[in-house]
Amino acid sequence: MIKNGLLLRSAVPLWALAAGAGSLSPLAWATGAVYGLALVLLTGWGLRQSGRGKFGPADWITFARAVLVGGVAELVADGGSPLWWLVGLAAVALAMDGFDGQVARRTGTASEFGARFDMEVDAFLILLLCIQVSRTLGLWVLAIGLMRYAFVAASWALPWLTAPLYPSMARKTVAAVQGVVLVVAVSGLLPSAVSFGFVVAALASLVWSFGRDTGWLARHRVEKTPGRIVELTRATLRRPHGPAWRGHDQAA
Repeated sequence: MIKNGLLLRSAVPLWALAAGAGSLSPLAWATGAVYGLALVLLTGWGLRQSGRGKFGPADWITFARAVLVGGVAELVADGGSPLWWLVGLAAVALAMDGFDGQVARRTGTASEFGARFDMEVDAFLILLLCIQVSRTLGLWVLAIGLMRYAFVAASWALPWLTAPLYPSMARKTVAAVQGVVLVVAVSGLLPSAVSFGFVVAALASLVWSFGRDTGWLARHRVEKTPGRIVELTRATLRRPHGPAWRGHDQAA
């Protein structure tokens, strides 16, 4: 089953890559190739780390979203493709978000791996959309896509940032708003000034969400007792709900 799953996970990105190879630039093709290889290797590594032998039903939905995100990566790298292709792929990938969590809960296959996989796909899609929007509105837009990665980097020096957060509808709403606003900005349907205002508002809401959650974590952080921190990290704590970004709502 592991070998069959690996073959399928390898074949799907390669098929998607081949489908666009004829019309995309060499840079876009190379981007898709690197992305597809990374997707196969990282999902395999994640399965081994989690002790699981294969994808669950929800993981395959997340994987399908990841393949769509790979198409977005190719189109962003190409730079000359019609925007409606990019908007369409991104919109479908965003619309599918949440299905994997529902499937995981209904089939009893929720997992830490699935939740993390979902969260990483979301975060990378947002970063790609930020790159595209930054070409018209400016590099400051990248702050939206890079904020989650900056938070992860900060957690390496400040382990208390990895503690679980309380459930929050506001956090989920802010996360959802980012994708919608960025897709609309990419589409060019609105005047530049209006898109600029919406993206600024999205960034402000994200800064507020990260700031609120970071403040909460700081107030409730574990005391600096090395033995205790190791114990909590390995035995008690589950996957961190990174501020604003989420995955499967703890399910998949």
